[in-house]
Amino acid sequence: MALRSIAFCGPSGSGKSTLIKMLLKDYPYYFGLSISHTTRKPRQGEQNGREYYFTQRDEMTRRIKNGEFIESAEYSGNLYGTSKKAVQDVTNSGKVCLLDIDVQGIKILKKTDLPVTYIFIKSPNQAELEKRLRNRATETEESLQKRLKTAIIEMEFGESPGVFDHIIINDHLPDAYSNLKAAITTVL
Repeated sequence: MALRSIAFCGPSGSGKSTLIKMLLKDYPYYFGLSISHTTRKPRQGEQNGREYYFTQRDEMTRRIKNGEFIESAEYSGNLYGTSKKAVQDVTNSGKVCLLDIDVQGIKILKKTDLPVTYIFIKSPNQAELEKRLRNRATETEESLQKRLKTAIIEMEFGESPGVFDHIIINDHLPDAYSNLKAAITTVL
């Protein structure tokens, strides 16, 4: 049986990246992260090939047209995508592949034959989500408002019946992590 992948989805500020990092830290020999490509600029402290592969739009568009991506989508004016090679690299190493994907990407991924467990991470409410995004201090007011508008749509999608195998509410990080570990035992 092929190793399953775990696709994480949730709005910016939901804590999905933090939860993924916790899994990778606690279980480095079991999980591997598929590093996504993006056309957005790196945030302070981010490194190419660690958080994302930071790519020029024309290069990424060409590679998407060449069929090199499992999924790709535009989010807040930037392209994001998961390359086939990134997933193959993780699964070829014998690890369960963790994917950090947006709503559009989930819709595309669901049309593939990849064995995937789908997990939606959400904040307890919109006010908390906005607070987390503001505390990052990485967004202009305009981009923050764009992300919040997108978050509302993503939260509605996250509640859609039958889309996600598990929904984790990240109200308190240790509890959310504990709930996540319990949810993924079906994959382990």
